[in-house]
Amino acid sequence: MALFKKRVAGKPGEWFYCLQHKKVEEGPECPSKNRFGPYPSREEAAHAMETARERNLEWETDPKWHDAGKRDDEG
Repeated sequence: MALFKKRVAGKPGEWFYCLQHKKVEEGPECPSKNRFGPYPSREEAAHAMETARERNLEWETDPKWHDAGKRDDEG
């Protein structure tokens, strides 16, 4: 008998978006490195890529995180 069992974390009603298969799944079917989530609904998981694009755009344009004017290579 194994001392450590591989457990897949997840609860009923948690939704994930699989980046590899490009599909919504209830509970974690694929490895965590290949998914976004958990999301509270199937609808939110279906829009995971849109949400990620929106957040990336916000972060790229956020003056607190955007320090392009402070680069060392700009002499």
